[in-house]
Amino acid sequence: MDTSDKHTNGNKTVMNYLKHILCIGAGYVGGPTMAMIAHKCPQYQVTVVDINPARILQWQSDDLPIYEPGLDEIVRSARGRNLFFSTDIEKGIREADIIFVSVNTPTKSFGVGAGMAADLQYWEKTARQILNVSTTSKIIVEKSTLPVKTAKAMERILSSTTNGVHFEVISNPEFLAEGTAVRDLEKPDRVLIGSRQTPGGLKARDELVEIYANWVPPDRILTVDIWSSELSKLVANAFLAQRISSINAISSLCEKTDADITQVARAVGMDSRIGSRFLNASVGFGGSCFRKDILNLVYICRYYGLNEVADYWEHVTRINDFQKERFVTNMLNVMFNTLAGKRIAMFGFAFKANTGDTRESPAIYIAKRLLEEQADLVISDPRAIDNARGDLKEFQSRLSFTSDPYDAAANSHAIALMTEWDEYRYLDYESIYRSMIKPAFIFDGRNILDHRRLFEIGFNVYPVGKRVLSHL
Repeated sequence: MDTSDKHTNGNKTVMNYLKHILCIGAGYVGGPTMAMIAHKCPQYQVTVVDINPARILQWQSDDLPIYEPGLDEIVRSARGRNLFFSTDIEKGIREADIIFVSVNTPTKSFGVGAGMAADLQYWEKTARQILNVSTTSKIIVEKSTLPVKTAKAMERILSSTTNGVHFEVISNPEFLAEGTAVRDLEKPDRVLIGSRQTPGGLKARDELVEIYANWVPPDRILTVDIWSSELSKLVANAFLAQRISSINAISSLCEKTDADITQVARAVGMDSRIGSRFLNASVGFGGSCFRKDILNLVYICRYYGLNEVADYWEHVTRINDFQKERFVTNMLNVMFNTLAGKRIAMFGFAFKANTGDTRESPAIYIAKRLLEEQADLVISDPRAIDNARGDLKEFQSRLSFTSDPYDAAANSHAIALMTEWDEYRYLDYESIYRSMIKPAFIFDGRNILDHRRLFEIGFNVYPVGKRVLSHL
């Protein structure tokens, strides 16, 4: 229901919104989340701010900085009506009633906890900016993925004011999967809201519940204490990554025993206690969250002296590293123990289909290893070419890019399929085979291709966790 109203001031229409919502951070989480809230809640003014002017200009244009199916339509439905993008962070803070903090929290690369702990410098700078600029009380919503007990530190910073301004800190972690973010926002498995169990905390929690209740069924809105909310995000990603590493570990055993990982996964997944999701063997998991969140969890466990627990979760990332290295080693072994001077076409560079995001993509590691072996690498991807250039910027030779997979494959010795884009399933592989140097190899890192058909065409086919189909 639209409970906002408008009045005319001269020739200008002025909207009176129920609440002013601000999001600090216009990235993969902040932008789509705020677009959905604005789309579903026209009674709220929603403003997204960021320190990067180029990114804000893209959000204001028809060429959004993020590719997500359906996101363009959602943004267009609300932009200029009640959805706005700006670089004026201080103005946004002053006017906001509710502030979502969605800034980057990368893994620390220096000092204590380097390589595992979350780097909270951007988060702390944002908290201090909110403190310094605010003249009215506000609800602060943690949207970034943060270590458990971070809200306590934010509360300490924000409570240092002496001007009577009060802040309530709420945890509202995101559970978006890239490639399906719009669907995940519109029909979420759950919306998790954590608050202090105080009168002020519960009141702030209820205000956030009221926003989501505009389109999310009540039984999908889960309210918990703030520490459980913060920890749940890390644990959810750890469990998902664990399933991928588990099936990938078994894929290596399948290759040794002539078992088929797809059949094993199907048999295991039909157990109602286990389920079938996240049991697709592959070259490894990527994305901005899984590795970062697991290592954060490992660091927290070690901090509290839970070393056995830390070791358990750390091995999830080790299996993922093992799977990527195993993929490269397999290529090297079957291509006559040398890749030097051989042209290899990499189909896909994004960490998953339907996104241009390459953060922690297995393709980065594999590309670098292939280049170290002095292969000539041609990278093709429908959405991630620009990001791939940035990820491999230190390599000036033996590397080229094309959006056309047919061009990439021409005169190549091998194809390495890295991303499960649908278009790679339906290419004319007979034409591709004719254009390649023989013997021609396909290494299917996602097990999405018709391996028997490829073998019949003439390819030597190397899937993950399945029997090799080779003419050699």
